[in-house]
Amino acid sequence: MNQESENVKKLKAFFDKEYHVLKSYVGSKIKQSIHQDAEDIIQDVALKLFSGANGYSPINNVAGFVYRSLKNRIIDGLRKPKKEEHSIEINNARLHELTEFLYGANDTVYSEAMKEELKLIIMNLKPIYKDIILAIDFEGYTYNELAEELNVSIGTLMSRRHRALGILLKEIKREKY
Repeated sequence: MNQESENVKKLKAFFDKEYHVLKSYVGSKIKQSIHQDAEDIIQDVALKLFSGANGYSPINNVAGFVYRSLKNRIIDGLRKPKKEEHSIEINNARLHELTEFLYGANDTVYSEAMKEELKLIIMNLKPIYKDIILAIDFEGYTYNELAEELNVSIGTLMSRRHRALGILLKEIKREKY
C-alpha cells in the first residue's frame, strides 16, 4: 500500500470521527462572526491537509497534526486586520420595512419606540446573525454579493438570515408579553 493513500485514509478517519470535537475546539478559540466560523475554519484546514496529504511524510500522530494545523489557521485569522464593526446606521425606511415584516399588519404606523426596540434586538444578536441582517436588510447587499465577499455559499447566508429573522421574531414576541 502506498504512503499517499495511507495519509488520506488516516485524515479521513480522523475527521469523520472527531468532527464535532474539532468544531467545539475551534469554536472555543474564536469569536464567531459572519467573517469567521468554526466550520469554515475546519473545512479550510481539511481542504489544505487533504490536498497536500500525498506530499507529507507518514503521519503518525494524526490528532496532533490536525490540531496544530487548526491552531495555526486560527492564529493566522487573528493576525489579519479585523473588518470594521458595523455601526447601527440603520436607514429609517428599511427599518420600517423590517418592522412591518416582523410585527405584522402593513397598515400600522409603527412608533419610534417599536423601531428603537427592534434596533436594540438586532444589535444584541450574535455577530453571525447581526452581520447578515445589517448587510442584507440595511446595507443593500444581495446574497450573491455577500456570498462572494465572504466566500460562503448563498444557501449558508440564506439559512443564517432565516435563523436571524426567527430569533428577532421570538424576541419581539417575548418583549410584547
